[in-house]
Formats: sequence, structure tokens, C-alpha cells
Amino acid sequence: MATYNGEKYILRQLQSILSQLNPEDEVIISDDNSTDTTLAIIVQIGDKRIKVYKNQGLRGPLHNFEQAIRHASGNYIILSDQDDVWMPDKAQTIRSLLKNHDLVLTNCEVVDQNGTIIHASYFKHRGTKSGFWHNLYKNSYMGCCMAFRREILTYVMPFPTHIHMHDWWIGLLVELKGSVCFYPQPLLQYFRHGENASTTGEPGYGLLKRLKHRVFMLWHVAARILSR
Repeated sequence: MATYNGEKYILRQLQSILSQLNPEDEVIISDDNSTDTTLAIIVQIGDKRIKVYKNQGLRGPLHNFEQAIRHASGNYIILSDQDDVWMPDKAQTIRSLLKNHDLVLTNCEVVDQNGTIIHASYFKHRGTKSGFWHNLYKNSYMGCCMAFRREILTYVMPFPTHIHMHDWWIGLLVELKGSVCFYPQPLLQYFRHGENASTTGEPGYGLLKRLKHRVFMLWHVAARILSR
């Protein structure tokens, strides 16, 4: 999990996660120098499975998530935002699916700040489907819905500095080098409250910026594939 000024949401999210983890599991949190009470709330939870690190690298979600992943020690890694809510069977379902796949992308409900459903299926709303070229053009890989086997870190890490987002990068590389499962049942509530770090699923970037993101991504993916 990458956190930054998430005091409004972090307790709710961590409670939904911790309630379904095993004693040997861990919650790795990389905090991007929050200036609110996010870290104090995490400490007050008092769960030894939570391990907090302050982001020592470049600022922003991309590098904050990279640090969190570097500190993870488990065979299965589930990405999480600070402001969503996991459904009760998420962790168990992910464990089962990762036995046979390198990466799992699960569906989610898109909800507003009050928990009212905006889209019952993000997959349907987004037109989600597999395929490298489809996802280069219209990305389906949303980090809070992703989980993967540790083995893929050999080719997805480190993250290039100039790519747009980590989840898009990971998804495209595993499309080329691994096996992906698109799981159609929603396993979390994806909150859109106006303070999100990304514009996923919403209008946000102009045509030129979207084209630039895709050119940079394609170039970096090709460079990584050819170098390994």
C-alpha cells in the first residue's frame, strides 16, 4: 500500500484488509511523507503485521509503490490503495487464483464517497479485456485490483522513471511474458471522492498527453523486453 495524507480513509481500508489476512501475512505501507495524521492512525491500530516505511525516493504514487513492493517479502503481492474497501473474500480468492496465474486483475464496484454504487462493474464500464495492444491503447490494469506472483519482479522491477503509472507497466509486461487472469466478480469497492491520486475511469488527460504516455510506455516496454 502507498499512502499520502489518507487520514479520512486509511482506518476503514486497513480494517477491511487485516480482517482477512493470516498471522504470517504482512501489510507493507510506503508513506510519501504525509503531513496529516495518517501515520498516527496506522500506529494506533497496533497490528504487528503492518510495516511502515517512509518513501526515500522520488515523490508520487509510481515511486511510492515501487518502494512498497521492494520491501514485500511474500510470494504473493496484492496492491492496495489507501482509500478503498476490500470485500471479505478478496484475499482468499486471490490466493486461489495465483496458484495458476502470474497476475490477477479483479473486477470492482465503483462507488462515490458515500458508498453509493456508480458502476456495479468496472470491467463493463471500462470495456476491460486482455491483450497487450488493447491495454496499451486503453489500459485495464488498475493497481488496487491487481495481485501477482513474486516471480514477475525479475522483469518488472525497477520501474522506469518516466512511465505514467506502475500498474499499467506491470500489466503490459505480464501480458507479454506471463499468464494473466481477469476475474469478473468485484472484490473491492473503488471509491471516487475527488481526492484520488489518479483519474482512472474519469476524463482527465488531453489527446497529446495520452499519446505521449503511450509512446513512452511502448518504448520502455520494448527496451525492457529486449534487455532481458
